[in-house]
Amino acid sequence: MALEISLLLGGWLSLTYWMHRRHRHSIRQIESRHAHTRQVLEEAHNELKRLHNFDAITQLANRNLFNRTLNRQMLKAVKQHKQLAVIFIDLDGFKRVNSRFGHETGDQLLRFLAQPLAEVLPEPALLARIGGDEFAAVIPDLEDKDEIQPLLHALLRAARTPFEYHGHRLHLSASIGLTFYPQDDEVDADQLLRQADQAMYAAKIAGKNRCMVFNSSEDKHLRGHNELLEQLRRAIDLSELVLFYQPKVNMRSGQVIGMEALIRWQHPEKGLLAPAYFLPVIENHPLSIALGEWVISQALHQHQLWLKTGFYLPISVNISGYHLQQADFTERLKHLLGLFPKVKAGALEIEILETVALEDIKRVTETLNACRKMGVNFALDDFGTGYSSLTYLRHLPTQVLKIDQSFVRGMLQDAEDFSILEGIFGLSLAFDRELIAEGVASEAHGCKLLEMGCELGQGYAIAKPMPAEAIQAWVEEWKPPTSWTQTQKLTRCY
Repeated sequence: MALEISLLLGGWLSLTYWMHRRHRHSIRQIESRHAHTRQVLEEAHNELKRLHNFDAITQLANRNLFNRTLNRQMLKAVKQHKQLAVIFIDLDGFKRVNSRFGHETGDQLLRFLAQPLAEVLPEPALLARIGGDEFAAVIPDLEDKDEIQPLLHALLRAARTPFEYHGHRLHLSASIGLTFYPQDDEVDADQLLRQADQAMYAAKIAGKNRCMVFNSSEDKHLRGHNELLEQLRRAIDLSELVLFYQPKVNMRSGQVIGMEALIRWQHPEKGLLAPAYFLPVIENHPLSIALGEWVISQALHQHQLWLKTGFYLPISVNISGYHLQQADFTERLKHLLGLFPKVKAGALEIEILETVALEDIKRVTETLNACRKMGVNFALDDFGTGYSSLTYLRHLPTQVLKIDQSFVRGMLQDAEDFSILEGIFGLSLAFDRELIAEGVASEAHGCKLLEMGCELGQGYAIAKPMPAEAIQAWVEEWKPPTSWTQTQKLTRCY
């Protein structure tokens, strides 16, 4: 019995010992697996952190790390009263390399150029690849803006480092944009990067392989320009634009020969705005086409309304050179005329500014001739103020010359203005053009013009521009001054 107990006890002890060893071994295995798992997770975390902060191709900082660094350095710059620079770098010719040799070669080139670009930056500057062939750098702790100049030259040189690829020696260059912080206006990190980007594009346009500094005053002007364009777009859509009409008359007989449509902007906050406030903004801009067609359409509509009341008043409208030179101008004009079948094409006169630069006189002449075949008339406005008076007079099939008001207003006091007027009168006779004087500001101006032989006039001495609804009453009441009806034309040889 004792022997059996001893054997049982020994077996139990052996089993216990074996189980204890196995348990310890299992624990070690579990701990080992846990350690391996921790290592894997830590490596994965580090890799995710690296991917979050660094570019996979160049191993430079990426946009995330760049933005955090820039925000931190901006706070530091304000606190320490120092400057920092933000540099935007775009590789010239990189897309050509990608197209010719493939994206893998392009990636190799990015990796290659990242090194010389990074090496020229001082501590603690940061260079980042922010996308494609674009790099950005933040340069903190500047005492003076001029400190950055040697670095810019070094970056331009680094970007020109030749890259050898299978017997090909590839040369690129860089366009660099630069901006500084702090600025007079409050800006954030995103705005700084956009400013540097904008300056980089200016460097591209200027010829590449150079650096341009962001100009805040030009940017303010550009932003104001764009804001005004957008407001004007909305003004067309919201019917905030209106046409005023200024009469054109025969000063001797008193006959009203037509109206000039003059655009105004009934601004919801600033009131009635003259065209000088907004028309320069749309010069050589597609919006000038939409505005020009709106003016033509409104003028034709108004003429149609006057016809219903028994008034036949031809209307002249001003069209920009950009609009006139569109390839489909004639077809578009024909379409607009077709919308008002009761209006004869001859009731519409289009005024072309003599100061407008017409790039293709031959094509414009063909356009005017095509429009004249439809019955539309043309006038050369502000005649005598540009450099192309005789060229336009010779080639453009216009029927009317409108003398610029600056000569008319000065004719009573300035002998040179009077001489210019005499020369214009001579040209109108030589080229068989009808003449109308703008800027008839007083009764005396009208008398002098009539003496010279110019009977058609327009100006404040006749009437100021007025809303369409005021025209009928004005026409019924209008009478020329007695001095005009009695003024005789002086005989002159031009």
